[in-house]
This record gives sequence, structure tokens and C-alpha cells, in this order.
Amino acid sequence: MSLSHSATKRLLVAAAIFQSPVTVAQVDFATDISPILQQRCLSCHNEHESKGDFSLTTSAVLDSGYIVARDSDSSHLVQLMTSVDDSTRMPKNSDPLSEDEIRLIRKWIDEGAVWPETYRLEESKVTSFDWWSYAPVSKPSIPDLDSDWCRSPIDAFVLRSLQEMNLTPAGEADRRTLIRRLTFDLTGLPPSPRDVEAFERDTSGDAYEKLVDRLLASQAYGERWARHWLDVVKYADTCGYDKDKLRPNAWPYRDYVIQSFNDDKPYSRFVQEQVAGDVLFPGDSDGILGLGFIAAGPWDFIGHVEVPESKIDGKVARNLDRDDMVSNVLNTFCSITIQCARCHNHKFDPITQQHYYGLQSIFAAVDKADRLYDSDPDVEERRGELVAQLTALSAQKTAVVDEIAESGGDNLKSLKTKIGELQAMQQVVKAPEFGFHSSIVKSADTEKWVKVDLGQESAIEKIVINPCHDEFGGIGAGFGFPVRFRIEVESNGRWQTLVEFTDSDFTNPGLTPVDVRVPLGTIPTVRRIRFTATRLADRRNDFILALAEVQALASDGTNLAIGARVTSGDTIEAPVRWARANLTDGKWATVAAPEVAAELLAVTKQHDAIMDSGVMKKLTLRQQELEASIEDVNKQLKSLPTGRMVYAAATEFKTQGNFKATSGTRRAIHVLHRGNVQQPLEVASPGLLPLNDSDDWKLEEAASEGEHRAALARWLTSRQHPLVWRSIVNRIWQYHFGRGIVSSPNDFGRMGAQPTHPELLDWLAAEFRDGGQSFKKLHRLIVCSSVYRQSSAHDQANAARDGSNQYLWRMNRRKLEAEEVRDSILSVSGALDRTMGGPGFYLFKLEKTQHSPHFEYHKFDPHDRASHRRSVYRFIARSQPDPWMTTLDCADSSQSTPRRNETLTSLQALSLLNNRFNLAMAERFAGRLRAEAASISDQVDLGFRLVVQRAPSKSEHQSLKAYAVQHGLENLARMFFNLSEFVFVD
Repeated sequence: MSLSHSATKRLLVAAAIFQSPVTVAQVDFATDISPILQQRCLSCHNEHESKGDFSLTTSAVLDSGYIVARDSDSSHLVQLMTSVDDSTRMPKNSDPLSEDEIRLIRKWIDEGAVWPETYRLEESKVTSFDWWSYAPVSKPSIPDLDSDWCRSPIDAFVLRSLQEMNLTPAGEADRRTLIRRLTFDLTGLPPSPRDVEAFERDTSGDAYEKLVDRLLASQAYGERWARHWLDVVKYADTCGYDKDKLRPNAWPYRDYVIQSFNDDKPYSRFVQEQVAGDVLFPGDSDGILGLGFIAAGPWDFIGHVEVPESKIDGKVARNLDRDDMVSNVLNTFCSITIQCARCHNHKFDPITQQHYYGLQSIFAAVDKADRLYDSDPDVEERRGELVAQLTALSAQKTAVVDEIAESGGDNLKSLKTKIGELQAMQQVVKAPEFGFHSSIVKSADTEKWVKVDLGQESAIEKIVINPCHDEFGGIGAGFGFPVRFRIEVESNGRWQTLVEFTDSDFTNPGLTPVDVRVPLGTIPTVRRIRFTATRLADRRNDFILALAEVQALASDGTNLAIGARVTSGDTIEAPVRWARANLTDGKWATVAAPEVAAELLAVTKQHDAIMDSGVMKKLTLRQQELEASIEDVNKQLKSLPTGRMVYAAATEFKTQGNFKATSGTRRAIHVLHRGNVQQPLEVASPGLLPLNDSDDWKLEEAASEGEHRAALARWLTSRQHPLVWRSIVNRIWQYHFGRGIVSSPNDFGRMGAQPTHPELLDWLAAEFRDGGQSFKKLHRLIVCSSVYRQSSAHDQANAARDGSNQYLWRMNRRKLEAEEVRDSILSVSGALDRTMGGPGFYLFKLEKTQHSPHFEYHKFDPHDRASHRRSVYRFIARSQPDPWMTTLDCADSSQSTPRRNETLTSLQALSLLNNRFNLAMAERFAGRLRAEAASISDQVDLGFRLVVQRAPSKSEHQSLKAYAVQHGLENLARMFFNLSEFVFVD
């Protein structure tokens, strides 16, 4: 790591002293040695992480054997610092110490290695806010220049810099170049030849301004500028990581961004919706759709769903997920590299680990999941009320369950343990035919019945009900046996009740048969037997009735129910396991050790007796009441209009494996030593970031997670926030000029670039902030300036002084981005489908597997008309990005891409010639030319105008016509797609 300016200065002074023949001062530990150890060594050798079994935190290191006072040559510390072997030299995996640093350490040791006893080293941190990006944004005065070139304040600032550098601005570009530049910049599509001709003929003084307004009013504007935003926030339609699961509901956020740009939504509102829209704008669907921003980045399916949060991998996954949320917010809105503070205090900017984990704490209750949003505010409000009720009722139920366990004491606990042990001891013998199983319902109080018809009046002495056994849900013996029921028989057309357990709960019998005697004196014969359940057994968050066998035993023991006809209110009929006929087939589960079953039944009755006692019965009834209320609220939620789903920040969602909603309860967030979840330090306090030395950055601990996010949203959009307003205008400037006023758009810190035109940046930030925060107004201001209208022509004298054109003496020549190339090919070929919004289209054949989806790009048919929409609507897979788009420098959706690479490679030319999409579009383009122009000459001329918006020269026309005659229009179309004039704006 590099030294601070002050430390470097000290070392230079020290080096000069060592080279001087005069007597040198003794090395001072505090000013000369501690800065080196803190910045270069302490991150690995501290009290929490003593690599090499020694720490440099206190003077105790002097007793470690690493330092031999007055003998630097024998000191192992010096030997490690000066080793020629990279594998042993310290600092590990870092630049070696400089000669001056080593010389100082040697001298300190040779002078006795004096370390003040109370002196304690701490990892260094930059605390100074003395940096341009933290200075308040104030609107500077516009330079007063006597020049006709200055159309706007932008020009005045740029021209002043040009004059200071002895540079001269380029002339204005021709009209064809200007309309191409504007149309691509504002819509991402090429202008039509007709549009170009109309603009070239329009001699009115406001022709250019009218063109700008028309393009900004186009729906294509939002599609173009949303793509820039989605690059920065890491948007994709899959989760990434190992399994890269699909996100079928990610697209509503993409559409929200497009619509926000088209609506020219004020930037403050745009920011607030994406951080805390559900809190700040309740009832507004954009307030939920905007939260797709927080969930836009990658997400580890295995670490969240397949691994519990209590395990190390689960903790790591959630820590990284919160890191993604924090970094997305601070990188995007503030251009701050906050993620550097996950493992240590930021080495260059005034950000500590406490600040970083304070921001993590804001998102401690938030996860990424599908959540409902509704266009009807009343429905959304009612849904919120019901969800709040459900959360409160669930908390009350948990408290009652805990109280039951506490009231039952050790006796109840031991009985439950004994029941579990006995159940495990039972050796169950059963046939593949388990028995009868009703349909599954959500309410325990749903009545279910099953009836056995003996076919004729018969003398029955005893009815035996045999319970089921099924391992589903770990239930085992007594599976589906009802909590309350009655048994009736029909004798000579009259129904009579034999037993009734409908007023109190019946102990689950396990596999012990339930015998019912039939009084032959009053019921001499029986035709039908009916079993009715009035309170069902819990299967696993739902309820059923299940029985293995019904026996009707005569006095001699004969089972008269064998093969009898069975009817029921409903049934799942899933043979061979479950079927009505199984109830009278003579097969049911038994236990090999009846004595175990008998003991289990006895212990179970003891357990139930405790549960039926005074206080316990009252608590049990309260639990049942709460469960009924929860069921009622769930019914009301289900009865609401379904609404639509968006993948977004959520605290309420359906459980998926180990991935469970927090219901707004924040997880405990600790500062982590070196970012290691296994080395938690103090609990982090929710907080923001200080923007100056006097800022109180901590938030109220007791506030809800939503209130914390709302505080973050308000902090971001504060008029006094210097980073936010500079950051966004710099991004807009970059997309127009190819380079920002600050060339590191995601880093305004000390490791980032400094602004080339600082006063212009502040003027734009203040103008944008105080002038309605309109993106369209900002675009209009920029593109109407003289600096934007310049030609991209080269000037040798200017280039000698400013070869990179950072002072903008000409316009930068820009290559079309991947989406612009694809959309332009679709547009000129006549295939472009302008349908907006909705789920993304595939550019691959999707093959789903149990582990992860496969995206088979080579199996996709490029003639598929559903895929001929604008590229912003394509389905983006993180793990397997589109190879054609990637070749053309498309953004990597797994990381924030504030500025795309711009390369020229042979692979790009080959792809534009031979990719199956280009071949298909070449055929489509040739068909269009044949349909719209009769002769080969006219076809060549039309094709050229569509591609580059000008007529070909005479020599160009002759060459192109000869090529078309010899190789055909399809091959000419392929050549058109490869023209530099097609893929470059200027």
C-alpha cells in the first residue's frame, strides 16, 4: 500500500539525512516507524489475526524474538523485509518496502528498538475530508468570455480551459453527423434517410433544437438511457453464482427504469424509490418496483436456500449479499468505493469499517426475493395491513408455544423425548398399499368423511379402525389420524352414533387399533359404517384425514368388511399407496414389537393428560385460536387480487428451503475482522457516512428497518450532499462525450481521477440539483452546446498538447455499443419490433436441469420474430452471457459497469460477417431492398443510405453495385453491417 504524502515526505527527509555526513537525529518511533508498521504490516499482524504468530500492536513484539535490539542484521523482522524470495518476503502479496523504509527500521533497531510502553498501533485510516468531492456544491460564476462560440455556460467553462492550454476548438460537425450523433446518443437507434434529409433541408434557426426535443420525446429515449443505468446497477435476469437460477420477475424493474426516464422523473424521486420507495411512497407501485435496484446484483442460491443461515457458508452468503446492496447504493449514487472497508478501514478515503457495517445494518432485515406490487393503491394498503396482522399473530403464537413448553416443565419435556425414542424403536411392517387419504386442505376444522358399505345387513360385534403409517414430514405412526371424530353405523336405514370424540382432542393412537364395540342388543345388524373427522391432523402446514383399514368383525372374528365398497367426500386416489379400496383390502401397518406400541400409547396419554390440565388447556386453546386467526388472515390475503410480482428488496416472502423472510426483524450485524464472518467484533450501529468532520452519522437504533432505509434515501437526496449531484451529472456527461469530467465515474475518492473541469462539474451539479432535477433538461443543455456540436476531426497542433482530448478541443469519435449495433441491424433490415416492456426474450434455447439452467445459444433460431425487439428487452444470463454481444464489448452484468470497454478486434469483424443473426438479418435486409427498390442500382443506393445515412459517392456506388451483381444482395448486406461508418457514430 502507498504511503500518505506526509509519510513520504518524512522518508525523503530521512533519506537525505542518511546521505548527509553530519550527525543525524535519533529515529522517533511515533513519527518515523509507527506509520510504516501501521500501513504496511498491521493488517496481518494484529491482536485479532497474528499471522506468523506475532502481533505488531504493542511493545510485546520486542519479546517475540523477531526483533533483536541494537542488531538489525540478526533481527528476523528485517530478514523477512529484505528477503529476495517472493514467497517469504514481507509484506506478503504486496510491494516490498522501499529502501528508505527499511533503512529507517534498521536504524530504529540499531538504536535500541525503543517502543514507548503505552504506545499502541492501530490500522491507519484517512480521516481528512480535504478532498474535492467532499467540498460543498456551490454554483461558480460563468466565465465572461468574448466569443461567439459560446452558446451556453458549458461552452464558457470549456473554452476557458482550452484557452489556458493554448488549444482551439474544432469547427461544427456537418448536419448528417449531428443528426446521427444526436439520434444514437438519445435513442440508441439510427436516423432514417428521410429524417436526415429533412434536417439537412431545414434552414430555420431552431432546427437543431426541434430535433433534440423530438428525440427526447421519443419512447426510444427511455430504452436507450435505461440501458446505461442497468449497466451501473448490475441488472440481469438470472441470479449468478453456481446455479444461476432464473429471475422470471426481474423485468418489471427494467421497465420501471425505462418509464422513469421517459417520464423525466425528478432524480430525487428516482433515487428515493429505489432505496425506500415502499416506505416513502406507500400505495404507489413505483415505490415497490424501484426496489428492484437493491436486488439487481448477483445472489447465491446455494448459500441462501440450501445452507442454513446459522452455518458458515450461509453467513458468508448473506454477508456478501448485504455487501452487494451497500456497494450498489454507494457506488451508483455517490461514486464511493465503500466495499474497500469490508475487510479494513479504507486506506485512502475517510471510511471506516464501523461506517461500512453501519450501512450493512440498514439492510440487515432485507433480502432479495419476489414480492407483490399492485396498481391499485387500496389493494396494496390492505395487503400491507394484513401482512402486519399476520406478523403480529405469528409472534403471539410463538410466545404461547414457548409458554406451553415452560409451563409443562421438565416432565413434559421428558415425555416428549420418550415419545420420540419409542417412535424410533417401532419396527413397522407394512404393505405398499397404505390406506385411504383425503384431499389436502388448509383448515384443520374442515369436515371429512369416509363410508364402508357391507352390502347387506350383518351382525357386527366390533368395529376396528387401524391408523396409517407414512414417513412424510417425519410423522410416522398415526399419520393422518384425526384429532376429533365420530363413528356411526346405519342399521335398517337408521344412523346411530357409536362413539363421539368431537368435544375434546383424541390422543394420536400411533399404530394401536381403535376398537369400538357394537351393542348387539340395540343394534342387531349393520349395513354401513361412517367415520367422520371434525378436526383434521396436521400433515405439514396443511391438514388431512388418513386411515389404513376399517374392520367389521363378527362374533367368530370374521372380517365382514373385506372388499366392501368405500365412498368418501373426497380422496387423492394415488394408488397403489393411497386409494379408497385400500380401506377394506385387509392390509395395514403393524409393529413387530407390540409392547413398544403399548408403552408409546401409555406415554402419549400421560403427555395428553398434562396438555388437558387447567393452565395448559387454556394455553392450548389460545394457540388454537391464534392458529385460526392466522388461517383467517391468510384466507383474506389469498382473496385479494393476485397482483403482479417483481424481484426486489423484500422482508416478506414465501419460504424456500433455508431462505426465510425476516418479517422486518433485523439480523445482528457485527464489524468483522478482515471481513471474516468467523471473527465478529463489536455490534455495528446503523448509520450513514459522514461527509465532514462534524457529521453525526449514526441512526436511531430503535427505528424500524424501513425507517432506516428511508433515512438513507433522504440522506442521499439531501441538497447538501456533494457526492450525489456531482456523480449523476458526471455520468450523463460521460455518456455524451465518451469520458466523464471525472474519468473514474464510480470512484470520486483519492484513488480515482480528479475532474478536468471542476468548476463546470459543480455548475452542472448545482444547475441540475436546483433546476428541477430533469434528465431531459440536462441532456438538452449538453447537446445544444457548441462543445457537443464539434467535429471529431483531428488537429495536429492540438493533439501535441492534449493527445487524449481531455479538454475537449474536438468531439470524441464513438463506436456503437453492442445493443446499438444489434438494434441498428434490426432497424435497417426492417425486422425491428418496437413492442415495449414485458418479460425478456431469449436469444438462446433454454434447457432446465435440476442443478442449473443451460443457455444454448447455438440452438437458437435468429429468424424467431419474438427476438426482434430492442436489445434492452433481452433476457440476460450472468453465467453464460451472449457470446455475440460479449464480442462487441457488452457489459458484464456480474459487476457494475460505469463505462464500457471499447475495442477493435478481428473477432468483431468475423462476428458481423458470419454470426447466424447477421446472416438471417442479411437475408431480411436483402428482401427489404428488393421490395422497396426495383433496380440493382437503386437497391445499392437505398441500402447504403439506410446504413450510413448518406448517398454513396460515384466510385462507392460502382464498387458496391459490382459486388452485388457478382455475390448477391445478401452478401452485400453482410458487407454493409461491417462498414466502419456503420459501427462508428462519427
